[in-house]
Amino acid sequence: MIGNQGMKSAISRGLLLFLMSCSSRESQSQDLINDIESNQYFSFTKEKALAVVKTGFNAGDGYGEVWIRDYNTFIELSAKVFDRVVLKENLLVFLKMQGDDGNIVDGFVPKDKIKEQRYDYIYSEMEPRYAGHKNTVETDQECSLVQALHKYIRMTGDKAILDEEIGDKSVAERLDEAMEYLMNHRFNKEYGLLWGATTADWGDVQPENTWGVNLSDDTHYAIDIYDNAMFLIALDNLMELIPGQKTKWQAIRDRLSENIRTHLWDKTKQKFIPHVYLNGSPFPEDFNENEIYYHGGTAIAIEAGLLSKEEIKASLEKMIANVHAAGAGSIGLTMYPPYPDGYFKNKSMHSYGYQNGGDWTWFGGRMIQQLIRNGFVKEAYEQIQPMVKRVKDNDGFFEWYTVDNKPKGSGAFRGEAGVLYKAIMMFEDLGRR
Repeated sequence: MIGNQGMKSAISRGLLLFLMSCSSRESQSQDLINDIESNQYFSFTKEKALAVVKTGFNAGDGYGEVWIRDYNTFIELSAKVFDRVVLKENLLVFLKMQGDDGNIVDGFVPKDKIKEQRYDYIYSEMEPRYAGHKNTVETDQECSLVQALHKYIRMTGDKAILDEEIGDKSVAERLDEAMEYLMNHRFNKEYGLLWGATTADWGDVQPENTWGVNLSDDTHYAIDIYDNAMFLIALDNLMELIPGQKTKWQAIRDRLSENIRTHLWDKTKQKFIPHVYLNGSPFPEDFNENEIYYHGGTAIAIEAGLLSKEEIKASLEKMIANVHAAGAGSIGLTMYPPYPDGYFKNKSMHSYGYQNGGDWTWFGGRMIQQLIRNGFVKEAYEQIQPMVKRVKDNDGFFEWYTVDNKPKGSGAFRGEAGVLYKAIMMFEDLGRR
């Protein structure tokens, strides 16, 4: 086995070669190597993340439920501390609660822990222990499950899960039906893209009513980048897991990619437009929504392979400019500028509140991952610093942060822990190539 010093040297040599391929200045590359290896925020964040994820699978201490959109972002971290049987059980609960039309619930909670009837709970005879719920304004639950199961198999090697029977169908068949649900119930033929309710970027709150998590008679239906980029990633994952499905899904995937670039990418402004509306906008006629830049959806679009290196660079520069303009803490800033006060009836969605301009490492960390993956290592290292610093400053992970960098929302937020841990491991893994 290699000792600690030997491992450090191996990392240094490997990372130096990688960075030198990205930069002509060897001294700058060596400085960055030293910074990565000695970064105390990295070691603190990794240790804290492992401690937090050991305590369970709910999204954070403000949530009783296990949410699939959250679980998808920390299942790899959970695999470090839990047996694969436990990870698999959570995934199978979502499939046992799958609707007859193929839809996947947002999350589940033990029946005996329901404290108030916040949701129209969903029940399944195949999973009597839990009650499920689904925020119908979203269009990412099915995609999140496919992505999470893909990560589970990659981490554990358990491909046999695809053949397990849930009722009268295999896991593989149920994943396919989840994607079919989106095509049958959330696909707009005119644009060739998925639709959902109008929300703020990746959020799950529509502007028309005070809670805003369910489709209603006054919903304004819209197409956005986040939902469609998530679908692309899920289709790629599905075809990798089940190669026999490639004939069915590849053409759909390719057309979807083309349609995203045609209808959602603003070539002149080098950004994604917030929404294509299907039955009108919920906002005033004189409001220019395309002035808003969506950070989260852009990060997921990069993960889906929708942007060139030049476009990624331009996107990062715009995000950094937005952070400076807003006075925010990090590129986890949901959007800039935010929607004006009063545009959402939910009081938490005031300007720079919650999903309307709050700073979410949960998505900022995913942007860091994509910067590393696309060769922007130096830039990624610079932009992760405020994210890991506030983990130490606040002694933990929080759901989101205000524009002046104060922690808000649920503590022990596992999604933030998951994306930061993965990003730090990506920095370290560069040196092991």
